[in-house]
Amino acid sequence: MSDVSQLPPQVQERLLRLQQLQRNLQAISAQKQQVELELTETDQALTELAGLTEKAVIYKSIGSLLVRSEKGKVEAELKERKGVLDTRTQVLGKQEARLRQQFNQLQAKLKRDLSTGPTSGVRP
Repeated sequence: MSDVSQLPPQVQERLLRLQQLQRNLQAISAQKQQVELELTETDQALTELAGLTEKAVIYKSIGSLLVRSEKGKVEAELKERKGVLDTRTQVLGKQEARLRQQFNQLQAKLKRDLSTGPTSGVRP
């Protein structure tokens, strides 16, 4: 059964939807990984800042420049960014779980369709 056009229209639609869900799931997973990486870097920066005195010389990156800044100000900015990243990670995690559930349900329906179809003697 290599020709998709020989499948019933309903099965074709489910197959297309499954492919779309798979692409969306991959995109959400990639975004989540990127946000988790940034969150790890932010945590590391906060840990480093915690060990410094208030008078320590700190530079922060603004584009391609390094600009001198105050520890308290940088720490506040990093904590705020960490909060945003935590929230974003939670949202992406929920989206990923929902998409994964939809994907698994649709995949199960497709398997049933293909195994009970007119060509049930041929297993994909």
